[in-house]
Amino acid sequence: MHEPGARPARGNRPVDGRGGPVSESSSDVTYTLNQYPEKLIVAQLGPGADVPAWAESSSVFAVIATATETTVVCAGRSVPAKVVKQGPFTAFAVADTLDFALTGVLHGLLDPIAEAGISIFSLSTYPTDWILVPTEKADEAAEAWRRRGHTVVPAPVVS
Repeated sequence: MHEPGARPARGNRPVDGRGGPVSESSSDVTYTLNQYPEKLIVAQLGPGADVPAWAESSSVFAVIATATETTVVCAGRSVPAKVVKQGPFTAFAVADTLDFALTGVLHGLLDPIAEAGISIFSLSTYPTDWILVPTEKADEAAEAWRRRGHTVVPAPVVS
């Protein structure tokens, strides 16, 4: 029977001898965050709304639907003025694939942002967490993360 081996550590997150995450204070773990150049918005649409043609993006695109509303995260460049929206936002994403068993990732990343008085909009994709901050506060957020030992780098170009 094939037994899977220990996975290599990703980034500088601590792992135990079996390759699993170590239970540790989230403030003790640091991450690399990719900063995306695209300016994003968070738009509110009605319940059951179709995804509009203007909703596109090169960095992150999300549709979140509930029984009472539909939220779209997309590039702000083509959004009609009449759409209810917030932004622009700058997106930061944890560079590594995050294990679903990890706890405290967002807490560790949001604590320095909250202390700096910066509001956020967060979302998660299957492999990682995304944090959107108001574009005018992006440099301040990056500096707050760096002060806590995190690394902020320009997002890799995907072709």
